[in-house]
Amino acid sequence: MSGFDTIVMVDWSGGNDTGKSPRQDAIWACVARLGRAEDPVYLRNRTEAETWLAVLFEAERRAGRRVLAGFDFPFGYPTGFARALTGSDDPFAVWDWLETRVEDSPQANNRFDLAASINLQFGGQGPFWFNGLKRDIAGLPRRKDLYENPFPEKRVAETAAKGSFSCWQLGGTGAVGSQVLMGLPVLSRLRKRFDAAIWPFEPLDREIAFVEIWPSLTLGAGPEGEIKDAWQVREVARMVSNLDVETLHRILKVDAPEEGWIFGLGHEAQLKHAALQPPKLTNDCFALPPGVHWTPVRETLDMLEARLAPVTPVEVVPVSDATGRVLAEDVVARRSNPPLPNTAVDGYGFAGGKPAGVHQMPLAAGRAAAGDVPGAVPDGHAVRILTGASLPVGVDTVVLQEDVTVSDTTIAFRGPINAGANTRRAGEDVVEGAIALKKGTRIGPAEAAVLAAIGTVAVSVYGILRVAVLSTGAELVEAGDVAAPGQIFDANRPMLLELIRALGHAPVDMGRVTDDRDLLAGSLSKAAAQADLILTSGGASAGDEDHVSALLKEAGAMTLWRIAVKPGRPLALGMWAQTPVFGLPGNPVAAMTCALVFAAPAMARLAGQSWREPQGFDVPAAFSKRKKAGRTEYLRARIRNGQAEVFASEGSGRISGLSWADGFVELPEAAAEIEVGTLVRYIPFGSFGL
Repeated sequence: MSGFDTIVMVDWSGGNDTGKSPRQDAIWACVARLGRAEDPVYLRNRTEAETWLAVLFEAERRAGRRVLAGFDFPFGYPTGFARALTGSDDPFAVWDWLETRVEDSPQANNRFDLAASINLQFGGQGPFWFNGLKRDIAGLPRRKDLYENPFPEKRVAETAAKGSFSCWQLGGTGAVGSQVLMGLPVLSRLRKRFDAAIWPFEPLDREIAFVEIWPSLTLGAGPEGEIKDAWQVREVARMVSNLDVETLHRILKVDAPEEGWIFGLGHEAQLKHAALQPPKLTNDCFALPPGVHWTPVRETLDMLEARLAPVTPVEVVPVSDATGRVLAEDVVARRSNPPLPNTAVDGYGFAGGKPAGVHQMPLAAGRAAAGDVPGAVPDGHAVRILTGASLPVGVDTVVLQEDVTVSDTTIAFRGPINAGANTRRAGEDVVEGAIALKKGTRIGPAEAAVLAAIGTVAVSVYGILRVAVLSTGAELVEAGDVAAPGQIFDANRPMLLELIRALGHAPVDMGRVTDDRDLLAGSLSKAAAQADLILTSGGASAGDEDHVSALLKEAGAMTLWRIAVKPGRPLALGMWAQTPVFGLPGNPVAAMTCALVFAAPAMARLAGQSWREPQGFDVPAAFSKRKKAGRTEYLRARIRNGQAEVFASEGSGRISGLSWADGFVELPEAAAEIEVGTLVRYIPFGSFGL
């Protein structure tokens, strides 16, 4: 069994039509693919839900996508019921039995009467209970204390899933009995219509498969203001679509041939882990709008920002191991900083401010030092207090010790002194319960200090982005090897590997590959298995030997972005084995420029960070240049004596200019006439994260 392309999760209802307005306790469904969930769909009754599901299954089947559909009610009853009711242990015999006997319309159904008729077959007091109608029904007790069950109260799955309800209860909080009676006939029809495989009764080797879910297995009530059912189906759909095939196979290995089983029961940790994972990128995430030929730099960056999302897994690590990692969740302060009001200076504390003039105050016994439990100071007295000490009760103002004359029993000082002077309020930095650090923040020394100050022990972070680097071209040889005439040493790969490391990611060296399409395909596949992103250099244009772009195009996941930039222009963006590929130019200066301008912010975003815009500064030019309109240009530059100098040559092969420079001068797309002293935008390499 392979994985599934489309996940649809359904929260069912056993009641009547719920009306036009979305509401709780209705039918909700949500579709997810590659970790991205669509908006939940409100379905007001079972007739509408069955039609919606049939249309979805038909469309997915035509598109060649495999579907896993989950429904939040049991697919089977406790052991013995199927044979007692139908004469067979086959759970599908119960499905067929109900399909032929359930009467259902949006306004009414016969579930209570049908349950009563079943009860009468077994003595009239069970297994079903709870009559939700105003009239009495012979054989269906209203309360459980009038109930006798000839079968087990719960399936093995319900016994293992703490908090789950019995399928015999037809109404009341958490009851699923009505959902089963009114849901199985719908599933029975859909099963036959689409030849669906039903878990765990059958192997899931067909285009469409059904599983039983219980959202509360791993989810709570959801955010305030959202309809619980809608939120839960969205989160379950997203979570299941994030499961890798190996984990999915483990979850589906269940032996429950008659009763059925709850999907994920016993694998809650894996489900919660999947819920934390970011969505996967889609093959069309790099597609350009129709009619685009030369894409401006700003438009290119905007499209990358809009389409890229984190791709690395999420894990919880101790704060001591979190430096350099990116927060996957907001960090909420467990404690205020400072936790109590304290003094910012050494001095003497008292209550209230003092007007101009000389003031004398009696001195209370003892002192307050950092770490002391706050005491109390008598009204009208002052106390000796040291920097960082929590303010005692009765103290809200501190006068500096340099401004005080002290005797054994009194102090004297001159006003005016404002109330609250030289003190810090509790929580004036961070308040308990407030967000101290936002999701997407990369943790450095300053962030480590914040986390420690608010009492954080562990944080949820994205994994370190693994970036594979592959050089292409028959002309390349390794530095130190013998270079034949016409060959050059590979400078791009060492440059890009060190760039990745400097940006805080994990470089994966994939070596070099010649201009052989089969060898390149193999290298890309190996890179995709080891990394979250692939950077190639060379072969990214549209010539005979540009095999990177050709292979990505053959894979159906390549767009050649002709960017209005100098140096650079061609940037091949695509997917290989669900791994994004950035095909950089082959010339070293162009490769470095495109890597910093386009790949660096993209890598930061894929690693979980917020999109990074490099900070530029307007400085006087130390050069003259006449620039034509049409392309944004990046000149290798450095600051000397407050002016921007540029490298003598703009050639893309002049690698020494990269070492000479400490940043770029960015010239806009429009034409420009630059003289010495003209303000130009200078972007230091540090603004790109180096």
